[in-house]
Amino acid sequence: MKLPIFIADAFTATAFRGNPAAVCLVENTLDEDSHQHIAREMNLSETAFIRKLQPTDNFTQSSRFGLRWFTPESEFPLCGHATLASAAVLFHKMKNTNNTLTFVTMSGELKARRAEDGIVLDFPLYPTSPQDFHEVEGLIKAAIGDTLVQDIRYSPDTKNLMVRLSDSYNRSFLETLKVNTEPLPRIEQTGKVKGLILTLKGEPGGRTPQYDFYSRYFAPWVGVAEDPVTGSTHTILGPYWSEELGKKEMRAFQCSRRGGELDIALRPDDRVDLKGGAAIVLEGTLTV
Repeated sequence: MKLPIFIADAFTATAFRGNPAAVCLVENTLDEDSHQHIAREMNLSETAFIRKLQPTDNFTQSSRFGLRWFTPESEFPLCGHATLASAAVLFHKMKNTNNTLTFVTMSGELKARRAEDGIVLDFPLYPTSPQDFHEVEGLIKAAIGDTLVQDIRYSPDTKNLMVRLSDSYNRSFLETLKVNTEPLPRIEQTGKVKGLILTLKGEPGGRTPQYDFYSRYFAPWVGVAEDPVTGSTHTILGPYWSEELGKKEMRAFQCSRRGGELDIALRPDDRVDLKGGAAIVLEGTLTV
């Protein structure tokens, strides 16, 4: 079987920045094991599989598709950057004629719509609850040592632990912070935590453009030491920082080596719009 495959850099307008995702277009049924084999072969943080929901559907005119995401290790329930990459492939390479696409996923229906300067993802919001420091002290100290922590939250829906660093730090501190991810899966084996978010309040001025908050994301539990730009974590960061800053619209930067930016708008229906750009850097055919 031959599958069309693309690699798109998401949450950036520039190639080789943002977060790369592989996108496979599945015309017919793909056996279950092949999804994981392909994701492992691609060896990116996520590989997305877009499938037709009806035999009469096609990638140019249909507006609803199935979508699944796989890391090199396992299927993942929600992935923002690979959804953005999937929409970019359909809009820009398959010349899909619709302004809005609906993806049927493990996390419900997700929408992606065209915007003048990117693609807007319609995602659910996930609340967090305060987390007792002593319960996760070993995990945090193994990851970031004696770095000062201002707040800790937990998202039961996504199994992410969010650690806000002290406001005394700046962006360059977060960018250069050495995070030790190797021991984390051994320290946390209960299944409660599947990802670690580090976040920091934006600086009031100086840098242009100005960002409301910064973050980095680590998921060694699913084979991703550090993810370059993570749309799904902003379903947690968005509502948290909205409450902290008293804002419904924010601009965020993920401080990985590649870096990427997102525009975030909280909606009254408990959902969030995440806007970003995408650059398609590779297209080809995969033989399975």
